[in-house]
Amino acid sequence: MPPRDSLARIGVLVRHNALLMLREPGPLLSRMVLPLVFITLLRPLYLAAQGREAGTRQAVVGTLVTFSLLALSISGGAILTERLGRTWDRLRGTPLHPVELLLGKAIPVFAALLAQQLLIVGFGAGVLGLTVSHPFLLFGVLLAWTCTLLALGALIGVLVRTMGELSASFDIGGMLLSSVGGALVPLAVLPAWVSDVAPVSPGYWAVSGLRAALEGDTHTATAAVGTLLAAALLCGGLASLRLQGRGGRLVTL
Repeated sequence: MPPRDSLARIGVLVRHNALLMLREPGPLLSRMVLPLVFITLLRPLYLAAQGREAGTRQAVVGTLVTFSLLALSISGGAILTERLGRTWDRLRGTPLHPVELLLGKAIPVFAALLAQQLLIVGFGAGVLGLTVSHPFLLFGVLLAWTCTLLALGALIGVLVRTMGELSASFDIGGMLLSSVGGALVPLAVLPAWVSDVAPVSPGYWAVSGLRAALEGDTHTATAAVGTLLAAALLCGGLASLRLQGRGGRLVTL
């Protein structure tokens, strides 16, 4: 198919899915508001333990990574809803390619996830005094982390069978990945084995990259971006393959 036709189809899907998301704004609004409350309440603990600058940075980075992982439910829920409604089977009979379907779902969610993170960083900088000396470097890490979240959410969305499984995956998995990654508590004060397994968690690379970007450590931030993009490609590729598997039929209920 000509690329122009493909872009037109993706554009229609993006508009449709954006409207669906905005018609049910509750989950999105909660993911926007709760992190700000969380930062405000817990920041004094970080200030007392690490000092003003380091404590504020830990509060903002930890909250951002934790709540962006919990916001995976937006991505996975959008895909699972289509599966449970059997609309995948109907879309399978159209000229749409599975990649187009994923992009149509992904772009509005990508915008929502990135907006959440920018809101948290903006709140940290504008209200809490977070120092952002290298905004472009920080934005690069945020983009890579958003891509990873999107791909991971899509993969979970095509693997689980019910909303209950989806909720458990994001609630338990999100908190586990963020905690092991050093988002809520610095790895230095956790048991040694946590530091050994931490690099397996994408949350670890998000925390590492965000801290490095805020501190102006280009080398560490670049390494984190590369790792996050590799994870995004892996998860996105697996989600696409799963979507095409079994003749496009993802689940039998």
